[in-house]
Amino acid sequence: QVQLVESGGGLVQPGGSLRLSCAASGIIFRIYDMGWYRQAPGKQRELVATITRSTTTNYADSVKGRFTISRDNVKNTVYLQMNGLKPEDTAVYYCNGRSDPPYRRNDYWGQGTQVTVSS
Repeated sequence: QVQLVESGGGLVQPGGSLRLSCAASGIIFRIYDMGWYRQAPGKQRELVATITRSTTTNYADSVKGRFTISRDNVKNTVYLQMNGLKPEDTAVYYCNGRSDPPYRRNDYWGQGTQVTVSS
């Protein structure tokens, strides 16, 4: 059974920091491209950051320079370090894992963790 379990969300003041974690099980983690997405109330889900199996990273323009994605293939975990948080970062953050050829195509999502940035 595949599971992606996010943790680390919460309430933080503007300018503060949080680190999200996503622990994966039931997959061969090292072959998966991993990502973080977020969805604010009334908005569509959007990409925040991705990290490929070869550790190439990509970020949304809105978080560049503030957020850092990383992965630990021993712990089967992907992280999102969020610094300089702004109220507009408030959203539910979702972990995604995707595998592509030459491997079987799969696409998995976690249940999400709430991040609220407010004074």
